[in-house]
Amino acid sequence: MTQAAQVLFELKGSVAYITFDHVIARNAMTVGMYQNLKTICIDIAKNPQVRVAIFRGAGGKSFVSGSDIAQFSSFTNGQDGVRYEEAIDDYLAPLASLPIPTIAVVDGMAVGGGLAIASCCDFRISNHEAKFGVPIAKTLGNCLSASNIAWLVAHLGINLVKRMLLLAEMISAKELVQQGYLFATYETDELSKEAQDLAERLTVLAPITQKSTKLVLARLLKNQLPDCQDLIAETYGSNDFKNGVASFLRGEPPVWTGK
Repeated sequence: MTQAAQVLFELKGSVAYITFDHVIARNAMTVGMYQNLKTICIDIAKNPQVRVAIFRGAGGKSFVSGSDIAQFSSFTNGQDGVRYEEAIDDYLAPLASLPIPTIAVVDGMAVGGGLAIASCCDFRISNHEAKFGVPIAKTLGNCLSASNIAWLVAHLGINLVKRMLLLAEMISAKELVQQGYLFATYETDELSKEAQDLAERLTVLAPITQKSTKLVLARLLKNQLPDCQDLIAETYGSNDFKNGVASFLRGEPPVWTGK
């Protein structure tokens, strides 16, 4: 029996635990999972009992490995890509604008949509072996929205984002903890306790100060966004993208033509 792809929610005291559960695909996000995440975040924002939210992937080997690739097979033109990127922004907006502190616990990897989700959280901890990236220049040949790239640049810096997107590099946890993107790294069996300890540190502080700080930062980023729909449409409408998706699903390396 195939496991259902789902996002699980559990509330323990004042801490919400959100789990990405699609282990068979290393927790790759389906459309339904993105919709579940959006609904959960909207509900959390309305619940005064919740003071901190912790996000983690099921299975112990991956946070989120990206988005479900099969959905791209139905794309016929560049506007499908524009709508898709707008939808991703819409799904992630409630997470990025949660009025409470959030923690991403990464054991394994945070790739593509997983990197975006982790970056929407306020603090990130990982095991020592974790890796982070968006290797779409090697795999699919698609692109990210202006909102997504702006958020990554704000948290990682433009040079690391270029390495991730132009060179398709996966960046190690060791480098990202030195850079400040990761709050800390731990042994895998220590992650649950360390996440709980960090949550406890956050719950005793002024919640309105935390809310104001988070939302001011989110609005600053949002107000600086340019319109890049032309570039998104060109990328998703390209033969390279169609070939990238087909090659990925066949398990073969793509051949890029620049068309």
